[in-house]
Amino acid sequence: MNGQNRSDIYPGLEVDIILKKDQRSGKLTRGIVKDLLTSSFHHSRGIKVRLEDGQVGRVAEIIDER
Repeated sequence: MNGQNRSDIYPGLEVDIILKKDQRSGKLTRGIVKDLLTSSFHHSRGIKVRLEDGQVGRVAEIIDER
């Protein structure tokens, strides 16, 4: 599942995100969502989140619903 709809993403969800520094390479970073930073219902490049380890990026893929 992609990370474009805010309703699909919530704290505790395991996701792959693309960090700002990795946008060109497309390198993914896996982590657990702590906070949702995008307020709109939909974002074409992915909802921006903060992971539990403090990294911020846009959700590329939802891995596991806990």
